[in-house]
Amino acid sequence: MMVLEKRPQPSQRWVFAAPLLAVVLTMMVGGALFAALGKNPFEVIRTIFYDPLFSQNAWFYRPEILIKGGPLVLLAIGLSFGFRAGIWNIGAEGQYIIGAICGAAVGLALYPAETRLIFPLMVLAGALGGWAWAMIPAILRVRFGTNEILVSLMLVYVAEQLLASMALGALRNPEGMGFPGSRNLSQWPAAANKELIAGSGMHWGVVAAFIAVIFAYIVLSRHQFGFQVRLSGQAPRAARFAGVNPGRMILICMGISGALAGLAGLFEVAGPSGQISIDFNVGYGFTAIIVAFLGRLHPVGILLAGGLMALTYVGGGIAQGQLGLPAAAIQLLQGMLLFFLLAVDVLTNYRFRFGKGEVA
Repeated sequence: MMVLEKRPQPSQRWVFAAPLLAVVLTMMVGGALFAALGKNPFEVIRTIFYDPLFSQNAWFYRPEILIKGGPLVLLAIGLSFGFRAGIWNIGAEGQYIIGAICGAAVGLALYPAETRLIFPLMVLAGALGGWAWAMIPAILRVRFGTNEILVSLMLVYVAEQLLASMALGALRNPEGMGFPGSRNLSQWPAAANKELIAGSGMHWGVVAAFIAVIFAYIVLSRHQFGFQVRLSGQAPRAARFAGVNPGRMILICMGISGALAGLAGLFEVAGPSGQISIDFNVGYGFTAIIVAFLGRLHPVGILLAGGLMALTYVGGGIAQGQLGLPAAAIQLLQGMLLFFLLAVDVLTNYRFRFGKGEVA
């Protein structure tokens, strides 16, 4: 009989092996899915994971990996603070949307002024917007003991309705002939989040993502606050005895998550997306959850996982255009990553025992 037996301590081997095995299993099961759709699985996998990096047209696709990866890394770094502390912010998508709305609103309120202060003000407004939206579930959790998972998730749908309202109402382009959507911020020099190096895909959002990775690594591994975050997640009772205030920890971690999510939304609306529109949000906030766990909640791991997930976006787009692959198949492939990671991750804390023998 096969049973799961708890390990005396987590297996460091499986901590690093689980994400790699999850990627392999995703490719294998994904290949079977593509075959069921009538596509050549090897051709699809090659198109998604190889062509954007090494094909003849890779020079054209590589900047897109940075553009897609920037917001994912920024969002996932913010989420990792809360997840490490046992605080489950599932509403980063809503905070991302609100950050974009607030940042764009500040910029559009100053249109058509030309001053270097506009973009920094938009950045500040985006961060504050995301922070304020994250404070709603945080304060409700601290004050009334509500579940931050449900509250933050429900607020995503409120944010989506606000987004539609802004695109159709207050922020709609008065010169847009009645079509929904704001002015194109990327075409207004004072508010545009332009590429810092032409053709590289490197804009301020990507720079912010790299800074966030460095900041998170230093704080989580070298600072007392990082120790308190880890202690709160691994041993809540011990954290209280050590003087960690649970309510304060919730407010800080949710605030960091919200602010970084708001920044990601602002950088996206002022750059690649360019405007507030009904379909502005593309699920980055939810995908970032996969990135955070695939990266083992470690800043460097999140950077690598963000690159991998960005690769599925870019490669998936190529596969849709060249091979006629449905967009839903790419979304399913991304979801498989989290599913298999959670499944394989069981082996980090448990091992299989067959009768008197054991495997793992």
